[in-house]
Amino acid sequence: MTGRRRIRSTFLPRLLTRRVRAGALTTGALAACASLAAGCGVVPGATGGSGDDPITVMTWAPENTDTTNKPGMPAFAQAYARWVNDRGGINGRRINVLTCNDRNDTVAAARCARRAVQENAVAVVGSYSVHADSFLPVLEGAGIPYIGGYGITNDEFTSPLSYPVNGGQPVLLAGLGRTLADTCGPVALIRPDTIAGDQLPPLLDSGLEAGGHAPTGDLRATEDATAYGGEARQALQRATADPAEPGCVVPALGDRTGTFMDSFRRTRTDYPDVRTATVLGSLDQTTVDASGGASGPYEGSYVTGWYPVASDARWKPMKRVIQEEAFGDNRIDPADAGVQTTWIAYTVFRQVVESLGDGEVTADTVTGALNGGLRVDTGGLTPTLRWKFQDKLAAVGFPRLVNAHVTLQVVRDGRLVSARDGFTDVTRTLRGADLA
Repeated sequence: MTGRRRIRSTFLPRLLTRRVRAGALTTGALAACASLAAGCGVVPGATGGSGDDPITVMTWAPENTDTTNKPGMPAFAQAYARWVNDRGGINGRRINVLTCNDRNDTVAAARCARRAVQENAVAVVGSYSVHADSFLPVLEGAGIPYIGGYGITNDEFTSPLSYPVNGGQPVLLAGLGRTLADTCGPVALIRPDTIAGDQLPPLLDSGLEAGGHAPTGDLRATEDATAYGGEARQALQRATADPAEPGCVVPALGDRTGTFMDSFRRTRTDYPDVRTATVLGSLDQTTVDASGGASGPYEGSYVTGWYPVASDARWKPMKRVIQEEAFGDNRIDPADAGVQTTWIAYTVFRQVVESLGDGEVTADTVTGALNGGLRVDTGGLTPTLRWKFQDKLAAVGFPRLVNAHVTLQVVRDGRLVSARDGFTDVTRTLRGADLA
């Protein structure tokens, strides 16, 4: 396992202890966090959460790294704060959004969480990090809820202070496997050679096996490689093992999926019938456009997502925020799943604050509202959200997974469009998964 990123996938109940938080940063610390270049930024406003005081929250994500980057998530969070504050805030209270660059690094991720504690943040909202084992213990020790993480680690579906808005990688892969079981011959999965990557094959296999299909061919790849010619050849060989049934290749390499597809395009000449399929986050409309659109390697690819396609009318309120507060900010792509998740996470947070009325808004009261059975309406972008610790998927290690719905999309004529109306619930498929 040398050199492989360690991410816990088992749940150990943690004693939630309160700690006294620093009321303000020193002058030196404020100077260190004065700009996004230093890893953190602020929408101006004082910390607080009672009476008319602003409410402080934090959004973090990796930026300017050699692997997956999600700069649109903190950028959109700041745009959302400007939009809300221009309209009087939430229940008359302004929101103060701190941002932080987790740098895809365990130390930086923990540093972001500690800053959230020091700044009296009442929640971390709409964030992305693969280092849950670094930041979640810090948040749990301070009682700060984590609302709407990207679902990239299993810890987000086990921590008692995590409130995911989607089903993360588990539902995307299970849903994709169930689709490919009906449409593909042999299936080859290309995934990172990391602990997080080790979690992917059983999830895809749960969907394949639910459809009576053989398990996937599992191929590991270096996460930050600059070319994948060897892996592309192996994948094509496995996908064509049965000449009577052309197979499918499933790249699940995050931001490196495009790099893999560059190698795949050059290698697949002798295998024209092999199709590709992947999950949202590894593919979006920008990726399709950059790869050649209708003439590119993604044409005909199936893609599972958490939400409706970006052209759906239900995204209009989010797009209005971007148009009015972040027009021209090329970090914010309304078709990006990270930006979409951040919008939904802040929708949750807004309804939590509104549910508290004139009461105090603190980490404790926000957590109390979420644990108290609050039902959140996301305007049809997800099912109604409600978090209970022991839920339908607790038996397979996902007690916090409350949204097991996926959408099925396909690249047709160079556009990512809906392949099936509505959502598909993969709860039963995941229940049958062997995730040991």
